[in-house]
Amino acid sequence: MELDSIKKVYLIGIGGIGMSGLARYFHKRGCQVSGYDRTRTALTDSLVEENISISFIDDTSELVSAWADKENILVIYTPAIPRESRILNYFKDGGYILKKRSEVLGIISRGMFTIAVAGTHGKTTTSTMVAHILKHTGYDCTAFLGGISSNFNTNVLFGENNVMVVEADEYDRSFLTLHPDIAIVTSMDADHLDIYGTDDQVKESFRLFASQLKEGGKLIHKKGLALTGGLTYSASEQAESYAHNVRVENGQFFFDFSGNGNAISDIAMPLPGLHNIENAVAAIQAALYLEIPAEDIKTAIADFRGVKRRFEYVVRAEKSVYIDDYAHHPEELRACISAVKTLYPDKTLTVIFQPHLYSRTRDFAPGFAEALGMADELILLDIYPARELPIEGVTSRIILDEVEGGLKMLCSMEECLHYISIRKPELLLTVGAGDIDTMVGPLKEMMSHA
Repeated sequence: MELDSIKKVYLIGIGGIGMSGLARYFHKRGCQVSGYDRTRTALTDSLVEENISISFIDDTSELVSAWADKENILVIYTPAIPRESRILNYFKDGGYILKKRSEVLGIISRGMFTIAVAGTHGKTTTSTMVAHILKHTGYDCTAFLGGISSNFNTNVLFGENNVMVVEADEYDRSFLTLHPDIAIVTSMDADHLDIYGTDDQVKESFRLFASQLKEGGKLIHKKGLALTGGLTYSASEQAESYAHNVRVENGQFFFDFSGNGNAISDIAMPLPGLHNIENAVAAIQAALYLEIPAEDIKTAIADFRGVKRRFEYVVRAEKSVYIDDYAHHPEELRACISAVKTLYPDKTLTVIFQPHLYSRTRDFAPGFAEALGMADELILLDIYPARELPIEGVTSRIILDEVEGGLKMLCSMEECLHYISIRKPELLLTVGAGDIDTMVGPLKEMMSHA
């Protein structure tokens, strides 16, 4: 399918972070864009404000007349859409051209210089940082991001050159549609075992992704990953590119960069935590491969404000601090909580966590319990099911029962909000990838008046 031939686009699952980026991309290209999602959110509201039509009812009656002509129509769907969806089956049975989001990204990236960032965690921040550096320094790029950039307040950026930055999603092996010029692999931890089955299959999929580099392409991967070739990076040990002299000054992280014949001193890192410095090392190395001057990179990093729901300060006052983060894997939780405790070692930390997926909760309960045990006070919400049906015996309690020490409890969202309104903790962290973000507004109000 040629991009220039597409005149109308329908997205099934348009409210997803990746799908909404494609909606904005095709709308910018002048296509008529519509879509369906089951839930109205702030993201779908913003798309509607941009004159993109969205239905929240899985009904085909409106499609029969508006989408009867199959010419120059592209239908994009996400694997998270149930197979029995009426709208999905209307287009399937009608002989329309249907593509997964990942396939469309593969089509867009053809002929472009592509920087793809993959990893079970770290990819959103790293890809957003790469895109930010390219924009800030004037190098420019088009970018499809897995989160809302705080600098640009969007998840898709439009450039005037032939360079594309894309977050390469491992779910459903989606990233295997990409053939990058520069590939970054941040992590290869076991995840999505409902799709892959085993940790070995996860790692094999990442190896296949790395092998799809274009001829002469550059691979950048975290030291210690089961990948061969390429350049290694780290923030905790010496690698081919690495951070050192990491320190906290007046509540902000600083570090020095060395690698591949380059050295940059006194880099101010707005995002806290060793894991974010590690993400920065990878982004810096990618920018250096593009021959962007070191001082320009340093200035761009200092101006990076991160990604919404990635260590996002909601309240930052003398008496109370509230941080929200998307972490939903044990390693992400460990990194996030460690960063909070490093910045605020003398404050009592209250963590509210919503597990995401029954299968992930079952597979990683001990890891979740170990990471969450770092909190002084833990509140566990019910599991957010996303695309899954309940699994017998799998609830948030299987995590709670393994957490050692500290004050810990199970709560509904309503009970949690009531508890926080009375408790008013001095340091609050909400974490999870489900609908826990709907609590941010009420919690912000409570914490602002603590």
